[in-house]
Amino acid sequence: MKLLDRVVAPPPGRLRRGPLRADAFSSRLHDPRVASLLGLWLGAAFATAFLTGLVSHFMQHPPGWWAWPSRPVWFYRLTQGVHVATGLACVPLLLAKLWTVYPRLWEWPPVRTVGHALERISILPLIAGALFQLATGIANIAQWYRFRFFFTVTHYWVAWVTIGALVVHVAAKLAVVRANVGRRRADRSQLTERVSVPEPPGGGLSRRGFGIAVGTAAGVITVSTAGQFVPGLADTALLTPRQPNLGPQGLPVNRTAAAAGVLRVARDAGYRLEVVGPRPFTLTLTELHDLGRATSRLPITCVEGWSADATWTGVRLRDLLDRAGIPAEATVRAESLEARGGYRTSEVAPPHARDPLTLLATRLDGALLDIEHGYPARLIAPNRPGVLQTKWVHRVVMV
Repeated sequence: MKLLDRVVAPPPGRLRRGPLRADAFSSRLHDPRVASLLGLWLGAAFATAFLTGLVSHFMQHPPGWWAWPSRPVWFYRLTQGVHVATGLACVPLLLAKLWTVYPRLWEWPPVRTVGHALERISILPLIAGALFQLATGIANIAQWYRFRFFFTVTHYWVAWVTIGALVVHVAAKLAVVRANVGRRRADRSQLTERVSVPEPPGGGLSRRGFGIAVGTAAGVITVSTAGQFVPGLADTALLTPRQPNLGPQGLPVNRTAAAAGVLRVARDAGYRLEVVGPRPFTLTLTELHDLGRATSRLPITCVEGWSADATWTGVRLRDLLDRAGIPAEATVRAESLEARGGYRTSEVAPPHARDPLTLLATRLDGALLDIEHGYPARLIAPNRPGVLQTKWVHRVVMV
């Protein structure tokens, strides 16, 4: 047998009676060992992205029996940054994995056992789900919403479909491995001989070179995007659509005041902050400024993966709630001047509402809030997604 045949030729019976000839896929990169290694890397990356994505989802949509803690203040910054960075690193890993295994789409016979059929069935939702998650995730980072569905809800449910298909696929592979343990032991000497065979001569990437190239691509993507959430590394965030230190008052903006339709309303001299509880009251902007002496150093962390630290000054939310007679165990709702939008209100559970770092902020880094950052007042709380840090707040209500 020729050296090249021993390394890359498909097992007997796989392609010889199928629609393609036996040597149709002659690249040395269509190799089970390369595919297995890429599968391990990709599986770990997808699992990490899935788990950190669950953190973001349940922070935004907590179940009724759970109130997310407000400390540590950096937790959401870490999990969401890792979520986005890991998802981006999955792109070269997934493309490389698909390249190494696509000849299996043509194997013959197409179904051999029940376990093999299960494996084949799981491939479609696995590949389709993975491609969908990465494509829409990148579109969300770039705020390119050309699709007609709500991103966060769809992204969440497709993640479950994809991870479920991955579990089924892995289970099917394990069953195949167990079924072939005896044959592998019988062929141990031949397998050892194949592993020790050097790379065949000829052009093109070697298996090792291919692995290094894929790993380098994933590493470059990670390094050039991690700066958007790692403090002090903003200048290295070369592949991100927004720099964490650029924008009004040195902070990025996702939803502008013009898009929210609050330019005129927020600047109206008749602004009042209304706090609704057992003892409701209202504050003028001057009265709110007079109360606003508390300061918190907190990051603003967005679902797109970027984070930026800032010093916020305002009135502690718990002081307003105490003045309105709102019980310590009550959840409150912050309402924006924004007329419509999925995040014009947000509920603040007791761990955040009563945290001394949670403010209705009127100043940012010593200056009055820019209208893009929520002037006259915005909610800022520790360990909380940016979409829930409601801007242009005019009303706080006990739920």
